[in-house]
Amino acid sequence: MRPLPLALLLCALTATAPAHAIDRSRVTDPRPLMFAALDAPTGTAYGILVGESADAIARRFQSASPIYIDVTTLRRYRQAGCSRLNVTIWQEGVILPGAAAPKKQAIDIGINYCRDGLPPKSLL
Repeated sequence: MRPLPLALLLCALTATAPAHAIDRSRVTDPRPLMFAALDAPTGTAYGILVGESADAIARRFQSASPIYIDVTTLRRYRQAGCSRLNVTIWQEGVILPGAAAPKKQAIDIGINYCRDGLPPKSLL
């Protein structure tokens, strides 16, 4: 059996690590994490949403759990500073209308994004 490359192993361990074990930045929106993922050698960035938006979401879904944001790079484009990103926003203990019990809820957003805040000129 061929051993896994170290980078692949580290990515797998990070993906399965508990949310509290990952170094997370406090952000008021996902953009700083998207920029961080564009610049990171691993293509990833992690944060916790804070501020008015976080408070409104917590009230709406009756959860005191932190709102986590995970940004991963799905593809890097030829245009410098541009990538296809996946932004996952998730929270534990969310109570949805009609739900029997609180549970983890997540939303995934795929976006083509560049350092200038615009989409790439080409998807190559």
